[in-house]
Amino acid sequence: MLRVSGLTASYGSSQVLFGMELSVGAGEVATLMGRNGMGKTTTIKSILGLVAAAGGSIAFEGVELVGMPPHRIARSGIALVPEGRQVFPTLTVHENLIATAANRFGRADAWTVERVHALFPRLAERAGNLARNLSGGEQQMLAIGRALMTNPKLLILDEATEGLAPLVRQEIWDCLARLKTEGQAILVVDKNVAALAKLADRHHVIEKGRLVWAGTSADLLADPGLKERYLGV
Repeated sequence: MLRVSGLTASYGSSQVLFGMELSVGAGEVATLMGRNGMGKTTTIKSILGLVAAAGGSIAFEGVELVGMPPHRIARSGIALVPEGRQVFPTLTVHENLIATAANRFGRADAWTVERVHALFPRLAERAGNLARNLSGGEQQMLAIGRALMTNPKLLILDEATEGLAPLVRQEIWDCLARLKTEGQAILVVDKNVAALAKLADRHHVIEKGRLVWAGTSADLLADPGLKERYLGV
C-alpha cells in the first residue's frame, strides 16, 4: 500500500533523511521507531507532503506522492494523528469529529460519530465540551476519532501514546488492536517496544535519517540488544 524508497529530505541546508526506506501493506500495522531527533517525524511529514522530499519515491497504492500537495495526499486516503494531538481547541468534541468528515471511497461501513463514540465512549460523554478542556488522553482519543472520520485507507499516528497515563495508554493500544482486526492499515510511531511487538506485523528502526533495521515482531523480540543499540536514551 505504502512504499517509501530512497527518501531524502532537508530543513534548509540541514539534511535529515538519507535514503529512508519504509513500507506498509494493506491491512497491516507497521511501526517506525528510533530515538528522538532521528527523523521519524520528518519521515511522516514527507509522506504527507508537509516537508518536501529532495529525492527518492513515496508511492501510495502505486501513485507517486512526491511533489503532490498535502491536501491531495490526504484525499488519497491517508490520515494523520499528529504528535501533540493538535485538536481544534475552540471547537466542541462533536464539531472536531465532523469538521473534516468524509467518505470519499464510498465505504459501506463508513466511520460515523456514533461509531467513534462506540470506540471511545468518553467522547460521547464530552460531546458538547470544548476540545481545549479535555484531558490529554481524551484529546488523543479525539484526534484518533477525527482522523477515522475521514475514512482513511492508511492511518498514521505520530507518538501515539506519548505523555499519557498508563491506563489511557492501554486504552489507545486496545483501540489500535481493534482497528487492526477490522483491516485498517496503520503506521505507528511510538517508543513502547513491548506494546508495539504485540500489535504490529512489521517494524522499522531509524537512526540518523537512515533505516538501520527492519523485521517482524518475532525478529524484534529475538534481538534483545536492538533496544539498547537504537532505542535507548
